[in-house]
Amino acid sequence: MKAAVHVTLKPGVLDPQGKAIHHSAETLGFEGISDIRQGKYFEIEIVDSISESEARNAVESIARDILANPVIEDYTVEILR
Repeated sequence: MKAAVHVTLKPGVLDPQGKAIHHSAETLGFEGISDIRQGKYFEIEIVDSISESEARNAVESIARDILANPVIEDYTVEILR
């Protein structure tokens, strides 16, 4: 089993890296992009001996306590088969 965790900045939090990427995209001629926000993506391998609900609980804890800064970031957890 595998889990995917997406960590993104909360709306309203300044994203200088996203702004730099947006500027680069415009410089290269990409049009119609109003904003770019950057984030982080994690894949976590989980042993098959635990249930999906146990895996979700563990990954949620990891995301909340280690991967994301809850003051400025949101996260989502997806269990993949």
